[in-house]
Amino acid sequence: MSKASDILDNVSKVIAGKRNVSELVLTSIIAGGHVLLEDVPGTGKTMMAKAFAKSIDGQFSRIQFTPDLLPSDITGVHVFNQKEGEFVFRRGPVFANVILADEINRATPRTQSALLECMEEHQVTVDGEYSKLEEPFVVIATQNPIETAGTYQLPEAQLDRFLMKINMGYPEKDDEVLILNRFLKEDPSKELSTVAICEDIVAMKEDAKNVYVHPVLIDYIVELARMTRQQDNVSIGVSPRGTLGMLNAARAYAYVAGRDYVVPEDIKILAPVVWAHRIVLQTGYMNMDNKEQIIEHVVNNTAVPTEDWKR
Repeated sequence: MSKASDILDNVSKVIAGKRNVSELVLTSIIAGGHVLLEDVPGTGKTMMAKAFAKSIDGQFSRIQFTPDLLPSDITGVHVFNQKEGEFVFRRGPVFANVILADEINRATPRTQSALLECMEEHQVTVDGEYSKLEEPFVVIATQNPIETAGTYQLPEAQLDRFLMKINMGYPEKDDEVLILNRFLKEDPSKELSTVAICEDIVAMKEDAKNVYVHPVLIDYIVELARMTRQQDNVSIGVSPRGTLGMLNAARAYAYVAGRDYVVPEDIKILAPVVWAHRIVLQTGYMNMDNKEQIIEHVVNNTAVPTEDWKR
């Protein structure tokens, strides 16, 4: 748990007043999932991703998504080596531990799909040959929801690969004042040091798997997911992948909070960020705010079990 606190404290040196967002991002990393940060420009999405990358002493790659980006620019390509007289594989930037996929919705659907296999199976297939990606492997993507020119909406299949979709939000007044004071002299992110190594992240992932989940809470997760499928304005509800993602996220969230057991409040807090982007609404309801409202409605109208949640 101390390493988790060290990472959060380190990120807070750059990101002011967003402890809850930092906890969610770290939760996703420990749960083995990927994060999509969405908000208007200038709210610190890229800075948040870079702060986590610098906090972990692993290989970091930043991919700036543009309309002319090709799948091979992400995964790599075979090139002919004239000296050896054969084709050799030149690895792409996806071969790293922490990937910053900046403005992911600016790339074409074909290029976006190049990440599907990487994110789900942690492997890359090029020309029929596949290569495993080293653990930990985390994609932190950003996108701007208000700009439509030159952007491509992420397909549902790719959205489902992200464990969480998080809105940064504007900072409070005191936090914004703190940000300005921090940047009076120079960018504090340049002085950010690493506080964890890749082996620490792998160890935390294993520890989180030992967090106890009461059988009643497993039933609670499934019941919430079933309720999303029964809403009148929902075309496709939360899938089994979504319920499994919630289970892993709840254990990791409890671990970050310093507990060895999950409580219902963990699930209620995580539901909007883990599930809202996974449901598909009927025509006329295609607003992300509507999705979050539906998840909140389901959570608020489903009986919360009461038990002794400790092992």
